[in-house]
Amino acid sequence: MKQTRAIVITGNGTNCEMEAAHACRLGGFDDTVIAHIAEILSGEIRLDDFHFLNLTGGFLDGDDLGSAKAQANRLKYASIDGSDEKLVEQFTRFISAGKLILGVCNGFQLMVKMGMLPGFDGEYLNQTVTLTHNDCGRFQDRWTYLKVDPASPSVFTKGIDKGIYLPVRHGEGKFLTDSAGTLERIEAEHLAVLRYSDAGYNELTMEFPTNPNGSTNAIAALCDPTGRLMGLMPHPEAFVHYTQHPRWTREELPEEGDGLILYKNAAEYVRHYLI
Repeated sequence: MKQTRAIVITGNGTNCEMEAAHACRLGGFDDTVIAHIAEILSGEIRLDDFHFLNLTGGFLDGDDLGSAKAQANRLKYASIDGSDEKLVEQFTRFISAGKLILGVCNGFQLMVKMGMLPGFDGEYLNQTVTLTHNDCGRFQDRWTYLKVDPASPSVFTKGIDKGIYLPVRHGEGKFLTDSAGTLERIEAEHLAVLRYSDAGYNELTMEFPTNPNGSTNAIAALCDPTGRLMGLMPHPEAFVHYTQHPRWTREELPEEGDGLILYKNAAEYVRHYLI
């Protein structure tokens, strides 16, 4: 039987690659590789050999030019060493092959700056949304309640009942669109996968600090129309075991943390549809 393979890209300021790789392994991937971006640009490692791509949190290039913008330019325009192939061609092939991409925090910022999300009409290199400075004007490191849209096409959130509880840690997490039309289409197609909510996952919130950044319509996560590409500001890889919960010594909790289901769903999808 073929192996399910995940890749986590590191380098130039990422800082969550170990946690993301661990989450992939716990989620059921047979093989998970942490690859420095230089290994991909050199041609030593190719995205074509994997099923699930993880773009992780951190501070890519120090967030110069805005969060993840420098890396977005690098990935869109850099060539593979000794080849006429552009790195972005590997990304577009990866998407066309029906594979999965998950961008977390800085990885979500990278996906929107590249134009991968929301990916209307198969346009994955056309930026129409962004993530910018929190309304509070400062970095936020706190836990958030996230209400799931059960009608979302997202592969990653299948089976989530009402919502999940995950930490955020970012200074630029406010979601904005380029026009009212873009926002209307996101809403109409149920692409806003997760939203900041109250503790019961009943009501969306625009109030600080339960909405830590002032994100439009409380949007915390976005997927493309296929549901195979998803970005979110909260960190699922940071809550895959109950001991990572801030109240684990005071509450009876299940062994699996809320974030693990995203990686389990990814592995299950790969097993059923890609190998």
